[in-house]
Amino acid sequence: MFFYSGYMAPEYALFGNVSPKIDVFSFGVLVLEIITGRRNNSSSDESDKSVNLLTDVWNCWTKGTALQLINESPDGHAKSQVLRCIHIGLLCVQEHPDDRPRISSVVVMLTRSRVRLQAPRQPAFFFGGDSSSAADERMHGRNFMYERSDVIVEDSLSVNDVTNTDPYPR
Repeated sequence: MFFYSGYMAPEYALFGNVSPKIDVFSFGVLVLEIITGRRNNSSSDESDKSVNLLTDVWNCWTKGTALQLINESPDGHAKSQVLRCIHIGLLCVQEHPDDRPRISSVVVMLTRSRVRLQAPRQPAFFFGGDSSSAADERMHGRNFMYERSDVIVEDSLSVNDVTNTDPYPR
């Protein structure tokens, strides 16, 4: 018998593999649940054909309608913050553990609004009509930076955005 909790990373649920990335996955699910007001194992509407929260969020994200996931319509700065949190949540629930950020990177993404975010890949436990390769192809190579407005600005990502030189050892 297989039991799946909506917070379990696929590598742990299916194979029992343990790594720091399983906590990142669980954190991403929590972020998406908080933003949408829904649990991962329930659909948005009883008559809806949705399978789970991750599938619904991914479908809305790839269609550019992610703000439809929340009950209240945010304005200006709040809209940008909501989109950024959805984006970070999707980065945390990506199917492959190597694609997920480290938790220290997630903290930086959440606390520094000027940090550029890579495009997320398909989440784990995705059940939908859009194939992984088709969605990934649309998002491939795109990096997002959220400004104080609700506009998403695409920008190239530099590996070395910040350089810190400490001339005096401790």
